[in-house]
This record gives sequence, structure tokens and C-alpha cells, in this order.
Amino acid sequence: MQWNSEGKPRKPAIIGIGAQKAGTTWLSQKLGQHPHVWAPPFKEMQFFNHRYIEEHRSWLPWHFRRSKLVIQQGYDSRNEEMPEALRRYLDRMTREPMFTNHWYKQAFAPAPDDALPMDVTPEYSTLPEEGVAFVAKFLPKAKFIYVIRHPVDRAISQLKMNITRAKRKPQTVSDWLNEIEDPVLLDRGDYATYVPRWSAHFGPDRLLILPFGQIAADPEGLMRQVEAFLDLPPYEYRKLDQKVFPSKPGLSVPEQARAALRAKLRPQFRFLEQTFGPEFNALLR
Repeated sequence: MQWNSEGKPRKPAIIGIGAQKAGTTWLSQKLGQHPHVWAPPFKEMQFFNHRYIEEHRSWLPWHFRRSKLVIQQGYDSRNEEMPEALRRYLDRMTREPMFTNHWYKQAFAPAPDDALPMDVTPEYSTLPEEGVAFVAKFLPKAKFIYVIRHPVDRAISQLKMNITRAKRKPQTVSDWLNEIEDPVLLDRGDYATYVPRWSAHFGPDRLLILPFGQIAADPEGLMRQVEAFLDLPPYEYRKLDQKVFPSKPGLSVPEQARAALRAKLRPQFRFLEQTFGPEFNALLR
């Protein structure tokens, strides 16, 4: 990782705003390879949702402290000593006061002067109107990337993740139908609400909306599109065809639950068809 130990606090220039389970980790990992892009050791800085989504505040400090521990464990597993500059950085980012404007800008201080700092946090896509307005005021020069995934596929991927984390094992169709009643499944993929909210503040010169399926269909073409949007020179990325966090085998959602999800998500399909057209929608999966 490039590291400027004398760097000054600065704001990010690239923001990945979502959607959850729509390839943001893949995009972060690939774009982070570019020599003119710098990402902090934490993939998700969570700054704006901490400020505007109250229910997130209780777990976000834990998110950073856990990430610090995982980074340390990585060095230990390789029998390597963590660089002192990184250790000081991690100590500062996990020590109060956290989530202040200055704390957020400090997160990007180590970025080299010729690199664009990047924050990829899928929760940002669900910010309320006042949150998006604050982002527009706080980051007047940043550019934003929003990856859109097929509504049912995205919800099922999120559902599987949530079930696995909670160690639940739905056994019957009834169990699965109860699982899809979780309102969070619909909220994270509420494109009809969130896309217009972000588009009202950022035009196409600052908000790039991409279809998830292009990651598999044409990953190099997608990265050329991202580079052009960010005014970056082309770069040869490694492992463009590598999947990130593939679904674990053995957890199959029954067709009845999929059909019920599709019925709940009809407004999203209508919105996507009316807003983006057939070519974009053909690449949602």
C-alpha cells in the first residue's frame, strides 16, 4: 500500500455509495490497485451513515476496532511486524473522538499527493435527504459510483448473508417467507427512492450508475468506463474475473420465497425499466 507518513488530512475524491451486495467489494479491490487511487485499510468508512442513520451508531465503533484486530492478525499470521506508521494510524482511527469531520479527513491523510482517496461504503446509498444534501455540501468535488443489481438477486444475496451471520437455518417454506418480511431487505434495494435522491444532487458528470452484471460480462470494459469517469489513465488490473464473497453452497431459497420477493419488488422493476431502459436492465444480473 502506498503511504505518505507526512500527509495532511484531506477529503475523499471517490465515493462508492452502494448498493449492498452489488459488487462494491470487487470494485473497491480492483480500483484500489490503480496507482493513482488510495483506499484506507478499512473498506467502509461509514462516516455519513453514522451521522444520519441513528441505529448504526451503536455498532460502528466496534466495526473499526474489529477491523484493526483483523489487520493485526494478518501481520501475525505472516510473522511480520506491522509498520509503525500503520500502527499509529489504526490507533488514531479507533480512538475517540471518532466520526467527526476531522477524523474522517484524517482517514485519508496517508494518501500520496498524486492519488485520489477513495471511500466505498454501501450504506451511503440509503442516506436520508438531509444526509445526501450534507454530502453534496461537504464533498463539492467528489465523484460517486452506484452499482445497481437485479432487485431479487440482490435481496436474496443479502438475505443469505444475514441468515449466515445470525446462524439461523430456515427449514420450511413458511420459515423462508418469514425471513423475507425483514424490511431491511427491501430498504437496501429501494432504487426508486434512492437513485432519484442522489441524482437530484449530482449530475452524470459526478454520479456514475453501473449495472452489476457488467462485472461478470465485461469487467475490463467496466473498469475503462470507471477510469474515464474519474479521469484516470488505463491500468491493467489483476484478477478481474475473481469473485468476491461468493454465496456459500447449501443455502437455497425456495421458489415460493423468491416469487414473494419479486411481488414485493415490482415497484423497483418498474422504476429500473422506466429510468434506465432495456440495455442497462439486461445487465443487472
